[in-house]
Amino acid sequence: MNVSEAIVSRRSVRAFKPDPVSSDTVEEILQTALWTASWANTQPWQLYAAAGNTLERLRAGFLDRHERHVPGQLDRAAPLEWPSPYKERINELIAARAAVIGVARDDPKLQQLFVDGNRRFFGAPVVVYLCMERRLDAWSLFDLGAISQSIMLAALEHGLGSIPAVQLVLYPDLVRGEMRIPEEQMLVIGIALGYPDLDEPSDRFRSSRRPYSEAVTLIDVRPSVT
Repeated sequence: MNVSEAIVSRRSVRAFKPDPVSSDTVEEILQTALWTASWANTQPWQLYAAAGNTLERLRAGFLDRHERHVPGQLDRAAPLEWPSPYKERINELIAARAAVIGVARDDPKLQQLFVDGNRRFFGAPVVVYLCMERRLDAWSLFDLGAISQSIMLAALEHGLGSIPAVQLVLYPDLVRGEMRIPEEQMLVIGIALGYPDLDEPSDRFRSSRRPYSEAVTLIDVRPSVT
């Protein structure tokens, strides 16, 4: 698989098999991802990978808080509202996912399935947490986005699926306690890794993309002459 094929074929996996991922594989993925470019080579990321009993304690803790209706407290606040047309794309995604799993767009079961999947970390055997120092700004968030893509593409090379999800860091105090993450480091995002469960309809779903002509503008870029 070349780079272009990997970018196009990567998708967000929402149901993983329970099969474990070897520590060697996780290390190879993260070692590769560390070559990601960053502003002036600042390399602002700090990566923490959880599996085994540690991840199971986190999973249980998230489920317990969910059942007790404990509100999340993200280190990095989520947007309060998405302006159009971004909100429209979100609504299109929700409707498409509802159709795949066979429920109506406004069926409460859809929201319940979404929340349950997130709180269970989608059944993933590994979660990578991406952190950066709180004193850094949005430029470093850009770098964390870049290394997130590197992690997911490197995982694909090893036959693994992935999903980046803010819900994986919804209770940062639990993650910080289990992973011994210093308070001065902000939990930005979690990436679940594992083998996709293709028997689940949600893992056969692919979200749409905007037309090239809408997303890209070329200025004075001409085709090559042979």
